[in-house]
Amino acid sequence: MAEQQTETYKCIVAVKVRGEISARRESKETLAMLHLSHTNHAVLIDSRPAYLGMLQRAHNYVTWGEASKETVVLMLAKRGKLVGGKAITEENVQTLGYKSIDDLAEALFTCKADQRHLAMQPRFRLHPPKKGYKGKTKKSFQAGGEAGNRGEAINKLVQRMV
Repeated sequence: MAEQQTETYKCIVAVKVRGEISARRESKETLAMLHLSHTNHAVLIDSRPAYLGMLQRAHNYVTWGEASKETVVLMLAKRGKLVGGKAITEENVQTLGYKSIDDLAEALFTCKADQRHLAMQPRFRLHPPKKGYKGKTKKSFQAGGEAGNRGEAINKLVQRMV
């Protein structure tokens, strides 16, 4: 008998920081599957091994890290859109079956809800970061650049971009 896995996934924010001109075909396809079509677009995903592998495949073009609940609330309130392009408000959240934006953010943060199954757009269109990127977008975060895994530091970047 197969045992059920009771893993808890973490909420990850992935932001596209670089264009895909002269990128490999695998990277372009992965970015398309993640719904990251433009620079400064962000998505909320969970930490499934499939998603982590996709991020590793496109690591030269995206930066990602573990989101905090405050960041998820900020992204939903300021930059979240419904499928028709309307902004997410308290009334719209109630039609999705949640009491408030905080309840929806809690469900997304704990990975109990998935944006794909809600009537929300899968991506968040963010502004370029205030005061710009701190390093080169072609280098990894560990080497002083912007691309790749940045852990908790993603929250500061997203807050500068909202």
